[in-house]
Amino acid sequence: MFRSVFSKYIITFAVIILSSFLVMSLINSSVINGYSTDSKTEDVTQGAEYSAQILAYNYLSYKWANQNSKTLGDYVTDYPTSVQGMLQPFCKKGSAYSILIADENGAILASVSDLNANPTEDSSSYLKKETLPEGVLAELRETESGVYTTVGTLEGVFGERRIICIRTVRGTGIETAGYIVSSVTIAEKNALISAVNRTIIMVSLWVLLAALIAVYFVSDRIISPLRAMTGAVKEYAQGKMETRVKAQGRDEIAQLATAFNQMADSIENTEKMRNTFLANVSHDLRTPMTTIAGFVDGILSGAIPRDSEDHYLTIVSSEVHRLSRLVQKILDVSRLESGERKMTPVRFDICELARLILISFEQKINDKHLKIDFSCDNDSMFVFSDRDAIHQVLYNLCDNALKFSRDGGAFSISIHAGDDGKDTVTVYNEGCGIPAEDLPFVFDRFYKGDKSRSLDKTGTGLGLYIVRTILTSLGESITAESEEGVYCRFRFTLEQDHSELPVK
Repeated sequence: MFRSVFSKYIITFAVIILSSFLVMSLINSSVINGYSTDSKTEDVTQGAEYSAQILAYNYLSYKWANQNSKTLGDYVTDYPTSVQGMLQPFCKKGSAYSILIADENGAILASVSDLNANPTEDSSSYLKKETLPEGVLAELRETESGVYTTVGTLEGVFGERRIICIRTVRGTGIETAGYIVSSVTIAEKNALISAVNRTIIMVSLWVLLAALIAVYFVSDRIISPLRAMTGAVKEYAQGKMETRVKAQGRDEIAQLATAFNQMADSIENTEKMRNTFLANVSHDLRTPMTTIAGFVDGILSGAIPRDSEDHYLTIVSSEVHRLSRLVQKILDVSRLESGERKMTPVRFDICELARLILISFEQKINDKHLKIDFSCDNDSMFVFSDRDAIHQVLYNLCDNALKFSRDGGAFSISIHAGDDGKDTVTVYNEGCGIPAEDLPFVFDRFYKGDKSRSLDKTGTGLGLYIVRTILTSLGESITAESEEGVYCRFRFTLEQDHSELPVK
């Protein structure tokens, strides 16, 4: 079933809070139970020891006075007030503690209730049997200490679970005269645990309520921008490219909104450049095709004289090559983006490659009367990269620089070795430059600096994109610097190679 982010927050917080208080309740119950049991066990043990010592002393005195003819039962019967006074420090009326006196056979002679001489106190409320279990007595006889401690009903003697300590009352020598049974109910402990648990439950409910209120406002602050972004994405998907999200604050949601707006700007710019590219490609395809078709039809129909056919066929050939270059660039982009073009690094001299490329542009350089500067740290500087790919990179950069150079301006190629294991190749020209607002997009697909096509009549906006894609696939970097109307400078890096491998 679909759940909103709000309901997930509510359920998560509720589960965490309730689980925390449940664990707290269990820990508290365990601590209270352990502390109460230990404390009361110590009390009943001390009570049994105290009562057994006093009872044994008084009973022996009574027995000697009667020439050893009396039993413990006789003493309890003859002196109930004395016994009551003896047990009074431990057992008080209405207390949860109690003491039983049993004879040597385990028969219960007296309990705290009838010893208090209160006719309204009924020992049957906690006593269910009149005789101690024979098994317990047998275990007591086998122990040297004469002490037996347990928690329970003492095999049904008590009507409720109690903490119990039984101690042997000695007569003369090691003779067993009877037993003292000291006990306390655990109902008070359970009542305390219940009270603590009720308190924890009440606190947890209040905390849960406060948490739900807090979660409501917190989640609303989180979800509202997400809802706005969801609506913006839907509008964007419907073609409303101007849609943006308002970013408030500096938290992750605001960063997400900013990232969305940046993505929208990038997509919008890419869409504009794509439309420009399609318009340019359509123009670049239509113009040469119209020219080719017109001249070929003129030759076939005889409208163009035979002595002029070579001139017009030369124009047709030039337009065919222009179409071929356009198609090749589009294919290069497709191969690079699909990963079909595999790079094969080899060792080669970048200075020699740069000289050959510079010579190939001799005619364009002379036509613009450019001031050429070529500089290298050494006559030969070897790098390890794909030679054909770097040739295409450097050729595209030089072609682009010459295209936008002003007549009589400076044009230079420089190659310098860095201490980081990289050589830096720089292509510089003086000319129209690149506007500051366009500089971040020069390596994007379909970007054209000369949107009026006054200088770049054959460009497609793919040259620099191909350059960056090639260098990125080789693990290299490229940067662009420019001042509009003054200069433009491109720098890219190549890995140095100082090995003695053969040069390719």
